[in-house]
Amino acid sequence: MRFAADRMDGRGSAEDQRRRRGDRVVASIDALVDQLSAMRGAAMKAGQALSTLEFPGLDEGQSAHLQRRLAELRDDVPPVGWKQMRKLLTKEWGAEPERVLARIDPEPVAAASIGQVYRGLTHDGVDVAIKVQYPGIAEVVESDMRNLTALLPLLRQFRPDLDVKDLLSELRERIAEECDYELEAASHRRLARYWQDHPFILVPGVETALARRRVLVTEWVDGIGFEEVIRQPEAVRDRYIEIVYRFYYGTASALDLACGDPHPGNYLLCADGRVAFVDFGMMRRLPANYLHREAAVARAVREEDAEALVNALSGLGYLPGERSEWDGEALLDRLSRGSAWRRSEEPVRLDPNHGRRSRASRGETPTDHGGQPRRDQTTSDQRPRRPQLRLPPEALLLRRMQGLLYLTALKARASARWGPLHRELLEGAEPVGELGTAHASWRAAHRR
Repeated sequence: MRFAADRMDGRGSAEDQRRRRGDRVVASIDALVDQLSAMRGAAMKAGQALSTLEFPGLDEGQSAHLQRRLAELRDDVPPVGWKQMRKLLTKEWGAEPERVLARIDPEPVAAASIGQVYRGLTHDGVDVAIKVQYPGIAEVVESDMRNLTALLPLLRQFRPDLDVKDLLSELRERIAEECDYELEAASHRRLARYWQDHPFILVPGVETALARRRVLVTEWVDGIGFEEVIRQPEAVRDRYIEIVYRFYYGTASALDLACGDPHPGNYLLCADGRVAFVDFGMMRRLPANYLHREAAVARAVREEDAEALVNALSGLGYLPGERSEWDGEALLDRLSRGSAWRRSEEPVRLDPNHGRRSRASRGETPTDHGGQPRRDQTTSDQRPRRPQLRLPPEALLLRRMQGLLYLTALKARASARWGPLHRELLEGAEPVGELGTAHASWRAAHRR
């Protein structure tokens, strides 16, 4: 096997060996992405989920190439013809779509991994978005999951913190649920009810009478997409990104729901300044108050409390084994590196090079918690290896959410007082700025 051969290849310096190992990883993932991109279904969705994970041991060029290839599974999806999609709509609704709706445009306005979206008009005059699942996609999900076994050696080799068996089970469950649009409709309605009448967040309503297992119809929303937003002035970008953070963290905090797909294609900036959010298929119910329990990790790092950090990580399931096995000071040091922006009291403007500079400065790739204990690189059997942080399966979508939000903020070159903002969103601290005050007023009225 490639990995075994590489471990036995002791030629050259440690840097040369690490580079060869990284090149082999990239080549393996290239082949895997080529296979996954030829299909629709569970394997493709899993590739999308994995595209936000970091793979330690790669240099900047290798890591960038890897993320670009995996991102293709999110962004490069060919559409299915109207003839096939119309047939599915007719079967789901029991009548031709031209009879069910006053109008439907046969050209899709968006395409994703398991379905595509059309624009239409109801007989009541409501402008709607119709999300239609690709024919047969739900039936092939389980068989597609078998293709994921190709990922297991790679994940075990380069992400030893991942419980691969539990992770695969988590992906299978979440992806199976995403293929049921009636479940998504229920999640969508719940979020629409919670965020109703919010001053700067909009979740469009669901046309419940038209919802089916493979069809989801919601109110149409006009707005500009991410690529246009990032060409706007700084003040517009900053406000937009802060609203995005507030929506996803607010949902996780108030409803114990992690939205696993905060892709920039899933929110639009409206003309009135609100940001509209759609696509709630990949959701995960979190244990009660889970986000507030994760706040204890951030608080321990900020307060440099090593004992509290070990207790918080252990209680959340990130530390396997006994707590005594873990060096709290070493964890504190590692989780503090590269995350100063997240704790800054003053505004910090991110940019696409921010993450690369951060990783290069410490010679490793961070997890969303800021890093993990590194295995000893010595070949001596005399020196012990430090234990690895694990990723609890229930935290997978939350980590994906946080990772995608950070990448989105980087690309938008957003600025914020990230320290106070994170304290508000995670710890329930004082509202920050105009948006924080407006949200607090809405929440007080919402509770009444």
